[in-house]
Amino acid sequence: MMAKSSQKTGFPALKAVISPDVAGQRLDKALALVLAGKKPALSRARVQALIQEGLVTRDGKPVAAGNRKVKEDEIYVVRLPEPQPAKPVAQNIPLAILYEDRDLLVIDKPAGMVAHPAPGNREGTLVNALLAHCGASLSGIGGVARPGIVHRLDKDTSGLMVVAKNDAAHQALSEQFSDRSLSRTYHALVWGEPVPRVGTIEAPIGRHARDRKKMAVTAKGKLALTKYRVLEVFKTTSLVECTLMTGRTHQIRVHLAHRKHPVVGDPVYGKKRPPTKDKRTALLYEFPRQALHAVELQFKHPRTGKAMRFASEVPKDMAKLLRQVRP
Repeated sequence: MMAKSSQKTGFPALKAVISPDVAGQRLDKALALVLAGKKPALSRARVQALIQEGLVTRDGKPVAAGNRKVKEDEIYVVRLPEPQPAKPVAQNIPLAILYEDRDLLVIDKPAGMVAHPAPGNREGTLVNALLAHCGASLSGIGGVARPGIVHRLDKDTSGLMVVAKNDAAHQALSEQFSDRSLSRTYHALVWGEPVPRVGTIEAPIGRHARDRKKMAVTAKGKLALTKYRVLEVFKTTSLVECTLMTGRTHQIRVHLAHRKHPVVGDPVYGKKRPPTKDKRTALLYEFPRQALHAVELQFKHPRTGKAMRFASEVPKDMAKLLRQVRP
C-alpha cells in the first residue's frame, strides 16, 4: 500500500495508489486501508462522504460510487475540505415553536433559513438558534456541527421539523426515520398535471454524474419512494401532496422533475424561463424559491410512545402564489 500527500501544508489532497493487497476491494474500503495512519485519519464512513461530495477523483474525474471494485495500480486523489470551526455559536434568533418538552421540539422553519452551518452559511442557521434556545441539553448525536438535527429541510423549503434535545430522543427519532414509521408530508406547486393523479414514484437517487452538487435519478442511486396525489389542477400548474417513504437529498424535487413536473421556482431542477406575455405565467417564473412546504409531521414520542401529529399552513408567499394561479 502507498499513500502520499500532494501538498506540504494544511489539510492536503492525498494521493492513493492501489496495491495488490487491496485490489478487488470496494473503493471506500480500499482507500480507508491505503490511507490508514495518515493525517488526518480517514475512516471508511469519511471516505464515503468525500466520494458523495465529489472530492475523490481518478484521472481528474470525480468517482461516482464507493462500491466499485478497485484494480491494482489505479491512482486516486482524495481532496479534503478546509477545516471548519468545531462548534457553531449560539445566536438569539426567533423560532416558530409548535411544541416543546424535555425531549424534543417541533418547529415551523421559514424559507431562507439554513438547517445547520456549512461553508458560506456559518451563522444565522437553525442550529445557531437552537443552541441559544436549548443550551447545553442539545443532542450531539448529529455531530458537533449539527446538534439536535434529526432531519433537514433545504434552505428554501419551509415547514415542519422535529429536533431532539437529548441523545436518547435523537436515537429513537432516527430509528423511526430508518423504519419509515415517521411520516413527512409536503405540498408542492408543480408545472403541469401529473398522471395518474394518485401514485408512487419509485426511482433511485444518487449524485449527478457531472454536477456533484446536484442529485439525480440514477441506476447506481439509493432506493427512493415518494407517494403523491394531486389536490388541485390549474391552467399550467398543479398543487400536489407528497409523502416521503424514504429520505434522500432533494427527493421530492428530483422525483417530480424526473416525471417532467418540476416544482415551481426550483432554481436547480426547475424549468428555464421562456419569453411570456401571460401575467399569471410570469408570476410563476418570478417566484423566488421552490414552492415546497412541509405541511404535516407524524411520529411516536421517543419517551412515551404516544402518537404525535403536527400540521402547518403554507406560508404567506406560497399562499399568495396559489391565490394568483387559481382561476
